Amino acid sequence: MGNALILKEIRNHLLSFRFVAVFALLLIIVPVTVLILTNDTIRKQDEFSRRQADIQNYLTQYAHFNRLGSVISPSQPPLPLQALVLGLSAAPRLDTFSNDPLPVLFPLIDLTFVLGILMSLAALIFSYDAISGEKEDGTLKLMLANGVPRAKVVLAKIVGGTVILWIPFLVSLAVGLIFLLLHPRISWTGSDWGALVMLLAGAFIYIGLFVGLGLLVSARHASSSSSILTCLFLWVLFVLVVPNLSPYVASLIRPAPSIIEVNRQIDQIEDKDRDDLGRKLSREKSEAVIKANPVLANVDRMSEPEVKAEIARNVDFARSYDLYRKENEAAWREANVIQGAKSKIIRADLALKEKAQTKFSVALSMVSPLAALTYLCADLTNSGAKNQAHFLTISRAFWDSYEAYMRPKMEEMRRANPTADVWNIPADVHDMPRFVYKEEPLSGRIKGVLVPLAVLFGMALGVFVAAVLSFNRTDAR
Repeated sequence: MGNALILKEIRNHLLSFRFVAVFALLLIIVPVTVLILTNDTIRKQDEFSRRQADIQNYLTQYAHFNRLGSVISPSQPPLPLQALVLGLSAAPRLDTFSNDPLPVLFPLIDLTFVLGILMSLAALIFSYDAISGEKEDGTLKLMLANGVPRAKVVLAKIVGGTVILWIPFLVSLAVGLIFLLLHPRISWTGSDWGALVMLLAGAFIYIGLFVGLGLLVSARHASSSSSILTCLFLWVLFVLVVPNLSPYVASLIRPAPSIIEVNRQIDQIEDKDRDDLGRKLSREKSEAVIKANPVLANVDRMSEPEVKAEIARNVDFARSYDLYRKENEAAWREANVIQGAKSKIIRADLALKEKAQTKFSVALSMVSPLAALTYLCADLTNSGAKNQAHFLTISRAFWDSYEAYMRPKMEEMRRANPTADVWNIPADVHDMPRFVYKEEPLSGRIKGVLVPLAVLFGMALGVFVAAVLSFNRTDAR
C-alpha cells in the first residue's frame, strides 16, 4: 500500500505543468552554473600559478628577510569542488568594483543557491495543495475511505514529492558534471566524490523537509489559495529573513570591539610605541657596553667601512663590537616582546569576543534550514569556516618551520659579515621551507557536518510529526 501511494504521488506530479517547468528551469540553470564555475575555477588556478611563479622569481633574485614574510604568506589554491560550491570565496571583493562592478553587485550562484533557494521554493510549490487540493477535489475522502492510515499518506506524499523533485535535479546535475569531469584541468579524487555524496544526502533531507512543511501548511488550511500564501510567508521567513538577520542580532546581544579601533591600537603599540621603546632600550644598552669597553668610544661616529677595517685590525674592538651588536639586537627583541605582549592581550580579547559572537550567530541562524544546508555544503567542499580554521592551523605550522629556518640563516649571514644589516640585504633562501596546502581529510569534514546534518534531520522529523498530527485532525469532507 505504501509503495502504491508513493507511485501515485509521482505519477500525479509527472503529469503536471509544475514538474515540466521545474525540470526545464533546472536543466538550464544547473549545467550553466557548473560551466561558469568551472571556468572561474580554471581562471583562479591560473592566477594562483602566476602568483607562485612571481614568488619564486622574487626568492631567487631579491629575497630580503625584512620583506620575505609578506611575500611567502600562505595562500590556498582553488579546489576542484569550488566548481560546484563557492562558499566563502563567493564573498564580494570591493577592490574589484572599479574594474568590473557586476560580479560585486551580482555574485555568481552555485549549487548551494540552487538547492537552498530554488529547490526549497519548488518543494513548497509541489506540496502546498497536497492535502487541501485533494480535499477540494473530493479525492481525499475517497482515499481515506479505504482505511489507509493517515501517517502512511503523509509519508507517501513527502517521499513522492521529494523523489519527483530529485529527478530533474539529478539529471541536470549529471549534465553539468559531465562537462566538469571532461575538462582536462579538473580532476576529482575519491574524497571529492565522497563529499558530493554526503552533500546530496543532506540536500535530500533538506528538500524533504520543505515538502513536509508544505504538507503541514496544506493540512492546516481549508483552501489551496490560503495555503500557498502561508507557504510563501514561511519560505521568506526561514530562507531569507532568519539567515540574514542572525549576524546582526548576535552582534547586538554579544557585541565585539570594532576591528578598525583594535587595529588602530595595535598599530600604535607595534609601530610608534615599539620604535620609541626600542630606541630607548638600545641607547641604554649601547651606552652601558661603550662604558664597559672604552675601545668602542667612537663607534657611533664610525662608518661601516671604518668599522670593518677596525674589526679586521683590532681583536679587542672586534670582540667588543660583537657584544655591542648583540646588545642592540637584544634591546629591539625586548621591545618587540614587551609591545607584542600588549597587542597580544588586545588580540586575545577580540578573538574571544568574536568567537562568542560567531558561535551565537551560527546557533541562531540554525533556526533556518537554509543555514544548516549552507554550513553543510561549505564544510564538505572545504570552502567554509571550518576550512579557514584548518588553513590557519597548517599556516601556523608553516610559520613555525619558517622561524626555525630564518634564525640560523640570519646568524650565518652575520658571521659572514658582522656589520651587515641582515634584515635588508639579499639572502640565499633556495632551501627555505615552502607552504603546501593540504585539504582536510573527508573523515574530518564529515565529522564537522554532523551537527547541521542532525539539525536538518531533526527539523524534517519534527515537520513530519507535526504534519501527521495536523492531518489527523483534518476533516476530509
